[in-house]
Amino acid sequence: MTTPTVTARGAAPTAGVPAAARPRYRRRLAQWGFVAPAVLFMLLFFGYPLVRNVVMSFQHYTPKTFFTGEAPLNGFDNWSAVFRDALFGKALWHTLVFTAGSLLGQFCAGLALAVFFTRRFPLNGVLRSLILLPWLVPMVVSGIVWRRILDQDTGVLNSFLDAIGLDGHTPWLTSPHMALLSVILVNIWIGIPFNMVILYGGLQEVPRELYEAAALDGASAWRTFRSITLPTLRPVITVVLVLGFMSTVKILDLILALTDGGPADATQTLGTLTYQNSFVRLDFGAGAVVGNVLILISAVFAVFYLRANRTEGK
Repeated sequence: MTTPTVTARGAAPTAGVPAAARPRYRRRLAQWGFVAPAVLFMLLFFGYPLVRNVVMSFQHYTPKTFFTGEAPLNGFDNWSAVFRDALFGKALWHTLVFTAGSLLGQFCAGLALAVFFTRRFPLNGVLRSLILLPWLVPMVVSGIVWRRILDQDTGVLNSFLDAIGLDGHTPWLTSPHMALLSVILVNIWIGIPFNMVILYGGLQEVPRELYEAAALDGASAWRTFRSITLPTLRPVITVVLVLGFMSTVKILDLILALTDGGPADATQTLGTLTYQNSFVRLDFGAGAVVGNVLILISAVFAVFYLRANRTEGK
């Protein structure tokens, strides 16, 4: 006589799984258990805000909406208004110039310092530690300090230039022709330590035997650098440039601290335009549009980066 099997309500989740497949099933559950918190975090703090921002760009969203909850759809009105605004074109151009200038300056200076510090000399470690300071200081603090340094009338830089007989009245931050260049130079100063640290770490992985072989072949320093150092550093360079682009293209706090987007919108970027549309003019729909453009630019850059890495891997 066969006794029927009664399944308890609190049976284990593997009750219906064949015995041979249970270890694999448990491993899969454990894997999802580790991944689930990260997925939940991404969905809550990245996925939802992203979707909400896209939806907001198609709504008439005003401060009244916070009280009434009413945000009627207005189609592409926000998008057309932003694209017709001459300030958007200027901000887009300034963003491209600011990002390209900052990345180029940070990378070149960081690589030069990384190569320099590969040589052993007294106080090498101390100097490397001191160079990290600009990177450790909060961006707003750096902006305020440099705003005082670059002040046309009381700044340290103009006082120094005047003391050595040069033009001590340069309008670093108050001239539409000088302001963007000044902001780029300050951002280069801030980003050099990051580039130097990452590239210095990459240089430590270059086999010494390659340099010794190049020396035996009579290769010059420039030939060695071009034929050995740069090709070996290519993966590290890619990471540095991608991370630098992501942090530079959306920069806001530094520009607000230095120029607040002025003078005459000479340092207005997509980041500052998003801020001003949303929190100064209280046009949240227009601010969402500019924010979406920033996200789209970053996404396109990320796609090219992934495709380049995939091609290089093959």
